[in-house]
Amino acid sequence: MPSFDRRQILAGAAAAAGASLFDLSQVSAQGSNVLRIAMTASDIPLPNGQTDQGAEGMRFVGYNVFDSLILWDLSKADAPGGLVPGLATSWKVDPADPTRWTFVLRPGVTFHDGSAFDAAAVVWNFDKILKADSPQHDPRQSGQGRTRIPSVKSYRALDPMTVEFIASSPNALFPYEISWILMSSPAQWEKVGRNWDAFLRAPSGTGPWKVDRYTPRERLELTPNAAYWNPARRPKLERVVLVPMPEPNARTAALLSGQVDWIEAPATDALAQLRSRGMQITSNVYPHNWTWHFSRVEGSPWNDVRIRKAANLAVDRAGMVELLGGMMLPAKGMVPPSSPWFGKPSFDVKTDVPAALKLMAEAGYGPAKPLSVKAIISPSGSGQMQPLVMNELIQQNLGEIGIKVEFEVMDWNALVSSWRAGAKHPSSRGAHSTNSSYFSQDPFTALIRHLDGGLLPPAGTNWGYYVDPDMDARLAKIRSSFDAAEQLAAIQRAHEKFVDEALFLFVAHDVAPRALSPRVKGFVQAQNWYQDITPVTVA
Repeated sequence: MPSFDRRQILAGAAAAAGASLFDLSQVSAQGSNVLRIAMTASDIPLPNGQTDQGAEGMRFVGYNVFDSLILWDLSKADAPGGLVPGLATSWKVDPADPTRWTFVLRPGVTFHDGSAFDAAAVVWNFDKILKADSPQHDPRQSGQGRTRIPSVKSYRALDPMTVEFIASSPNALFPYEISWILMSSPAQWEKVGRNWDAFLRAPSGTGPWKVDRYTPRERLELTPNAAYWNPARRPKLERVVLVPMPEPNARTAALLSGQVDWIEAPATDALAQLRSRGMQITSNVYPHNWTWHFSRVEGSPWNDVRIRKAANLAVDRAGMVELLGGMMLPAKGMVPPSSPWFGKPSFDVKTDVPAALKLMAEAGYGPAKPLSVKAIISPSGSGQMQPLVMNELIQQNLGEIGIKVEFEVMDWNALVSSWRAGAKHPSSRGAHSTNSSYFSQDPFTALIRHLDGGLLPPAGTNWGYYVDPDMDARLAKIRSSFDAAEQLAAIQRAHEKFVDEALFLFVAHDVAPRALSPRVKGFVQAQNWYQDITPVTVA
């Protein structure tokens, strides 16, 4: 397909949104202190523990219903929040053996079904992801979680409240990996007949919210866990209702009509109208970039650094800022120049069309002799900003320098599946790039997982099959550096190579715009992919 039929996509999304909106009137009668959130996802994230729908699923379902051993500090808006104790009160690496980590668990924690959380439950949950012959192994959760913990070699309970992990090699980033894995109740899984589909109808985690109603494609309703182990994070709302609404105009209309109280990624051309109606428009610095991830398989046009640099110089990022109503930062790399990780790359990512045309001519292409590329994109999903209009602008920009873009449009979950499968897999349909928003709040997710030669699919998410011994050495140095200053220098050297060799099409850094009804109080927008809704009330 040379392009996509935007009207058809939007019509389908609006229809799905309308189906969700139809039922919301039933919620309003349940009480005034009810928060109704319209997500960008096209379906309700699975409430099984290791949820789907990307990091948006983790944001609204994963970390609300379930907990990990290590959590994120989401309490402040003026600085990035780091890792904090969750279901583990402490963790440490063995100085004599830097592959050995010990986690001490939090006493007195119970799952929503009343069963106890302990070391056996931790082992059980890692088995559900990593041990294919375990009775509780769940391919869906394994697909979501396995690539998040590539260095976990083994694990065992040392006693009822202590767990030992062995990493495949010394890895200073190990705690970041562990923070991805969420704890489901083994007792509840047994109670529902050892069946994960049945578990979805009666989920049980340890999080601040319980699942009261789960209807795929329609809604998820959460109620407070009054016995949550952290009293400071016991919810103030009576209920949260999550609805999937992938089309931004439908989300905006739902907020303006009072059908919902909170929308992710409002339509940018409606921001002035939303403000005039008293809606709160919130945004913040956000570890989230929006890129094209290049395929480096044999025959890919992106194997030529001149073409990669030309594409980066062709994108009109200032025009895109205007298109998005100011709700983005132009990208100059995987992280913004304000990040300590940025380093001092020599290639300046900017808009310079004459320089782009010169590079294309050197590579043997141009407007008179265009190069054809295929790009996987999605119409919405998991904090994708506004992917349709953004990709339309990129298609136009690249066309002006002789790169003719054909889009392969996929539902968000299908895109994620093809991303995990890799550029060589039939599910990627011969595409030369995949467009995704990437979570970037730790060095592994920001850099390593994308280009480490040891993380080619299915072992990891090096979608493009990029292999470079020099990059591998730089990334290995990040993992092996337990000294903070040494690790920072290693991160900078890796990021400099990302930029200097134009290894991605660097487009935007998201600022996480969302629109809230004036009735919503108490929300603190953290500088994080995840957000805490436990302090929120609806007046």
